[in-house]
Amino acid sequence: MRILRFALPAIAALTVLAPATGHADQYKWCAEYSGGRDGMGATNCGFVTLEQCRATISGIGGWCSPNPFYTGPEPRRRQTNGRRYRDER
Repeated sequence: MRILRFALPAIAALTVLAPATGHADQYKWCAEYSGGRDGMGATNCGFVTLEQCRATISGIGGWCSPNPFYTGPEPRRRQTNGRRYRDER
């Protein structure tokens, strides 16, 4: 019974404090806002699509660029007719 008194809170604490599984950064695009008089701009890398980024900078100035910290999945390669080609000898 004494063991449960110490083990149960320890297990609960480890469960709560354990790091979460890694997730890929899904935000592929950054909005680079133009700076005012001081030339200092801002960056917002919170856009999934290029269209979202362009809509945000529309009318306020700036440009969109790829997120340098994007860790999402690589784009899939297209298969040609679903066939595999083998080496001909």
